[in-house]
Amino acid sequence: MYFIVAGSHPAFGYPDQPPIVPLVCWAMHSLATGSLLVLRTPSALAAAATTALAAMVAREVGGSARAQVVAALCTAVSGFSLAVGHFVTTTTFDMLSTTVLGWLAIRAVLRGSGAAVLAAGVAVGIGMEAKPQVGLVALAMAAMLLAAGPRAPLRSWWAAGGVLAAVALAAPYLIWQQQHGWPQLTLAHNIAGSAESGRAGFVPFQLVMVSPVLVPVWVAGLLAPFRRPALRPLRFLPLAYGALAVIYLVGDGKAYYLASLYPVLLGLGALPTVDWEARRMPARTRTLAIVIGLSAAISAVIALPLLPVRDLQGSIVMALNPDQGETVGWPRFVQTMDQAWRAIPPAERHRTAVFTGNYGEAAAIDLLGSKLGLPRSYSGHNGFSEWGIPPARDHHALIIGFGGPADARPQFVGCRTLARINDGVGLNNDEQGYPVMLCRVAGRWQALWPQLTHYD
Repeated sequence: MYFIVAGSHPAFGYPDQPPIVPLVCWAMHSLATGSLLVLRTPSALAAAATTALAAMVAREVGGSARAQVVAALCTAVSGFSLAVGHFVTTTTFDMLSTTVLGWLAIRAVLRGSGAAVLAAGVAVGIGMEAKPQVGLVALAMAAMLLAAGPRAPLRSWWAAGGVLAAVALAAPYLIWQQQHGWPQLTLAHNIAGSAESGRAGFVPFQLVMVSPVLVPVWVAGLLAPFRRPALRPLRFLPLAYGALAVIYLVGDGKAYYLASLYPVLLGLGALPTVDWEARRMPARTRTLAIVIGLSAAISAVIALPLLPVRDLQGSIVMALNPDQGETVGWPRFVQTMDQAWRAIPPAERHRTAVFTGNYGEAAAIDLLGSKLGLPRSYSGHNGFSEWGIPPARDHHALIIGFGGPADARPQFVGCRTLARINDGVGLNNDEQGYPVMLCRVAGRWQALWPQLTHYD
């Protein structure tokens, strides 16, 4: 919902993301308002393309047709692939652009293809307009090529052209960030060490992100360039993976930041996996089939909305994929906000703004609340902080996203609770149990806005 609202405010960038994903979501929503099928189709197509690219990686490194099928199957049933292919998220398109980068880098190294180097730069530039992380991956790969070789792909005019293409394509977003004080860097600093990050869980999460039973396949992909003479020129790939893992660990980044590298590793790992299978067929063929089928079942339960919402609370699904819980309860949320709004005397409503603590709440009110007659919402969270502040006449605010009157101070005072959010299924997500409060604004909105603005 936030992406859709962001896309309705077209810009070269936002505090927390580049423009491509919001614009795509807004376009899909405009094409078929309210249709999740249409909204999520680009994500499904991106995940399908990533699956095909994993097979192309296997073919590029000499894999048989069987190895290509194994690479594609392992990618398709991976938890990260099902999750981002079902969900609209910047990670979906980051996974696609990073896999394109990896495939082109392999072509450039193994074939000596200058055109692949140039195309890699184009892929990075376009990818950074969806999520800037692919730029860091490209820098890590280039650094490892310089350190471990082969350096030839970096010594050509093709490489210079690729760098120029990447910079030119990413420039609108980078310029927007520079002009706004690099809010995305502030956001990255703020979310480091959050509940979704943490060094302690970083490595364990890597063991479940693809699938616990498919770990040997991508680990084999990490080791293949060191064990197979023909693949020695590709040592830069596992080295780049290791360098990025260290960067994210030191920086306390989110554990899923490495997700975009796994399709390439699965493509590399398909070769030793098929060789292992060939040494004792058909027993190992059955084992591989069981492993892939088991992965599909586990990943589907965790990544897709298969578990009834009443059973989500306390489940392994919420522990591994808390975003599932954030898809529950929004119609009831908006209905509760509407009831609170109507409880305000009509004479006071024209002097009352609706203010939320986060962009999800604000976007839900804007998209779902308009049909009920709710006014537009305001928030200081990420992109909403850029889209206007309440008019000076609004001396009161109907607020949501605060734990209580003490949490709302000092910007909001004299608060009284008009309603309380209840998703109806007892699911403890980000909004559950929050009071909807009518408060007095403690000052002018213009003066308070810097205090209300936050990036996380």
